[in-house]
Amino acid sequence: MKGLVIKNTGSWYQVKVPDGSTIDCKIKGNFRMQGIRSTNPVAVGDMVSIETNKEGTAFITHIEDRKNYIIRRSSNLSKHSHILAANLDQAVLVVTIKYPETSTVFIDRFLCTAEAYHIPVIIIINKVDLYGEEDKEYMQQLIYLYQSIGYPCYAISATTQEGIEKLKEDLKGKISLFSGNSGVGKSTLINALVPGINLKTNKISGYHNKGMHTTTFSEMIPLPDGGYIIDTPGVKGFGTVDINKNEVGHYFKEIFKTSGNCRFHNCTHQHEPGCAVLEAVKEHRISESRYHSYMSVMQDMDDGKYR
Repeated sequence: MKGLVIKNTGSWYQVKVPDGSTIDCKIKGNFRMQGIRSTNPVAVGDMVSIETNKEGTAFITHIEDRKNYIIRRSSNLSKHSHILAANLDQAVLVVTIKYPETSTVFIDRFLCTAEAYHIPVIIIINKVDLYGEEDKEYMQQLIYLYQSIGYPCYAISATTQEGIEKLKEDLKGKISLFSGNSGVGKSTLINALVPGINLKTNKISGYHNKGMHTTTFSEMIPLPDGGYIIDTPGVKGFGTVDINKNEVGHYFKEIFKTSGNCRFHNCTHQHEPGCAVLEAVKEHRISESRYHSYMSVMQDMDDGKYR
C-alpha cells in the first residue's frame, strides 16, 4: 500500500493512505537513504510504501523518488544532516526584524540551500505591527534587497491579519514548507491561515529576546483552499550541507549572474584579479551583507564543518 508521510514524531511516522485514513508506521530495519547521512531518512512529504506484519504493526518499506527536498546540518551531529521536508512546491521563510531579530546570514544560508535543491522561496517579514519607524525603514531595505535579487518578499502581521489574504493566495493548491528561527511567529501565522487548527504558541523570552520552540516535530497541515503547509520546528542556525565549494556562488543568484564576467572561470570571488563579483561589491551592485553570507558559507567549506 502506498501513502503520504504527513507527520514525523521522531520514532513514528504518520502516513495518509488513499482512503483518507492515517496509519502510524515505523521504519523497517536499518533503513538509510543511499548517499544521504541523515538523522531522519524518511521525511514529511515523502510518498512511501508500507506493509503490516501479523502483530498489526505497520512498517515503511520503500520511499518513492523525491522531486526535491530541503536539508540542513543536524544541530548536534556535524557530519549528519536533517531533512526538513520532501516534494515541495515552495518554501516560506518567516523572519522578524525584532522579537527576535533574524540575521541576514540565516536568511541567506536558507536561500542558498533552497537554490541548491531547486525550491522557490517566499520571504515573509512577520510582526510588522510591533515595529517602530526605524525598524520599518530597515524592513523596507530588506524587502528591496531580496525583491531585487528575485525573491518575493513582503510584510505581514499574523496578529492583526495584515497581509494574510495575499499569503493565502500564494499558498493555494501548493505544498509549502514553513521555516524560520524559533519565536518568529510561525505557529500564530498558521493559526491565522487555518482556522481551528489551534497550534500551541509561546511568548518570547524577554531576557534574551529569543524565541522558544513550540513545534517539536514536522507535520503537514491541509489548507482550507487546497494545498498543505509543512510546519517545522524553529531553528537557531542553518548549517549548509551537501554543497560543493566550487558551486556555492551558483546559489547566490546575483553572484552567479555577475561571475560570468570574472577573468577566471573558476574564480572563488575572494582575492582573484579581474573578479567581477568583488568589483560589484565595491560598487554596491552586490550587497555587502549578501557577500558576507557567501563568505561565511565558503568558510564552512574550508573548515570542513558540514561535510
